[in-house]
Amino acid sequence: MSVSRLSRAFGNLFLKTNTGCLLTGVRQMSSGTYENILVEKRGENQNVALIKLNRPKTLNALCDALMQDLDAAINECQADKDIACIVLTGGDRAFAAGADIKEMSTRQFSDVYSGNFLTKWNALSQCKIPVIAAVNGYALGGGCEVAMMCDIIYAGEKAQFGQPEITLGVIPGAGGTQRLTRAVGKSKAMEMVLTAERITAQQAEASGLVSKVFPVDQVVNEAIKTAEKIASFSKLTAAMCKESVNTGYEVTLAEGMHFEKRLFHACFATNDQKEGMNAFIEKRKPNFTDT
Repeated sequence: MSVSRLSRAFGNLFLKTNTGCLLTGVRQMSSGTYENILVEKRGENQNVALIKLNRPKTLNALCDALMQDLDAAINECQADKDIACIVLTGGDRAFAAGADIKEMSTRQFSDVYSGNFLTKWNALSQCKIPVIAAVNGYALGGGCEVAMMCDIIYAGEKAQFGQPEITLGVIPGAGGTQRLTRAVGKSKAMEMVLTAERITAQQAEASGLVSKVFPVDQVVNEAIKTAEKIASFSKLTAAMCKESVNTGYEVTLAEGMHFEKRLFHACFATNDQKEGMNAFIEKRKPNFTDT
C-alpha cells in the first residue's frame, strides 16, 4: 500500500475513533469503577490481572481518561499481593488504533512541553509486575507504543503493527522511535516510521517485536496461560529478572553484566532462593512465599 493510501486509511480510521471518551466499565478487582477499561482477576489461582482497553466505538483510541484509568489499574495491581502478572488486551478489531487525535489536535507547543505530555504513559513500562500484551487487530501509533511498553507481546494472526504518525505531521512520542528500533533494528524501524507502512503479526514475530502468534480467538487465553506460569514462580525473583533485562537495554554490556551479578547475589538473601534450591534437591515442588 502506498504512503498516500496509508495516510488516507489512517486518517479515516481516526475519523471513526473520536466519539468521546467515556464508556462504563466493570472494575471487578475493587469496589470502584473505571470508565474506559475492564479489569478482572483470571487464572486458576486468581493471580493474573486481565486489563482490557474498552473504547470499542473508537477502536480503543488512547485518550487521557483511558490512560489515567490504565495508570490507576496498574497501581492497583501492584498493590494487590495476589496479583503476580498482568495481561493487557483490547478488542478483536483493535488493541488500540493510536492516540485520540481529536483530543490532541488543538494543543499548542507550550501546552505539551510545559505539561510534559505523554509522560504519564510511562507508568506501564515502570510496572514491577510482568506485563503481557495480547494484541488483536490494529496496534498503531500509540497502540504499538503501549504494546512495546509490555514485557512480552503475543499477537493474533490478523494483528497489524505500525507507527503512522508521519501522516499526521508528527513523530512518535511514546517510544516509537526508541523501543521499536531496539526491537526490530534501525532499518526496519526507519522504514516503518518514515513510510507509515504496517507490518503483519507474522512479520512482527520474524523481526523480534512479537514473541508468538496465535489464532485470534486464542491469543488472550494463551497470554493468560503464560501469565499463570510466571505467577507460579517467586514474584520477587520475577521482578529481579524483569529489572535486569530492562536495565540491559539502557547500559553497556559490561555495566549490564555487573548489574546482573549484583541482582544474582541478592537472590541469596531471599527465602525463595533457599526454598527453590531445597525443593530441587528434595525433588518436590517449591512453595515460594515472595520473600
